[in-house]
Amino acid sequence: MKKIVLIEDDADLYALIQYNLEKEGLAMVGSQTGKGAIELCRRERPDLIILDIMLPDSDGLDICKGIRAHPELQHIPVIFLTARASETDRIVGLELGANDYIVKPFFVRELIARIKIHFRGQPPATKLLKAGELELDRPRCQVRLGGAEIALTATEFRLLEFLMSRPGVVFSREQLLDAVWGHDRAVTDRTVDVYVLRLRQKIEAAEGVSYIRSVRGFGYSFNIDVPAAQAQ
Repeated sequence: MKKIVLIEDDADLYALIQYNLEKEGLAMVGSQTGKGAIELCRRERPDLIILDIMLPDSDGLDICKGIRAHPELQHIPVIFLTARASETDRIVGLELGANDYIVKPFFVRELIARIKIHFRGQPPATKLLKAGELELDRPRCQVRLGGAEIALTATEFRLLEFLMSRPGVVFSREQLLDAVWGHDRAVTDRTVDVYVLRLRQKIEAAEGVSYIRSVRGFGYSFNIDVPAAQAQ
């Protein structure tokens, strides 16, 4: 099921869109304020984002820029839904990275049609990552080693998922903090080292395989020498 994040401050319009999206078999989560919008998207991993520009506490244009700058979110289609109707507003919105721009008032059927257009050709989401005896099941939020489930915290799971889905790519601690903990955080580079150590203790001790590689002076990567991560 496709998931959509809606950021819209008008309560009646929010409810109308939610009703129609769910009627179409789409899952929807969202917020009626802009505060925490990027963190919400990072946590929910939606397939598409619908974003108002004139929010009571935020500028939707700034939120869009933040989405496009975030390594985990930058690929997600964004549709602006706004009362700003001038040609200049449309151009600015699209230049900032929006995939579509719909002016209020609008027909709900048109919104649904445009959403479906953006879903056409999208590759199916990778559900299972595998490397050696290690398996990460995204829908179930489970990690198994040799068939036995490994208990991970939510943050440990996100960190392993991020590294495992990009084998061989070296990430700095700062990049990992942005991708896993988000921009609204009160943690330090040392936090990454602590979580990597915990992950290693859980996924490497029993098998003796080095899944996470340290790159001196820079950061970490998922070991490409382990049988490559595969999608199923």
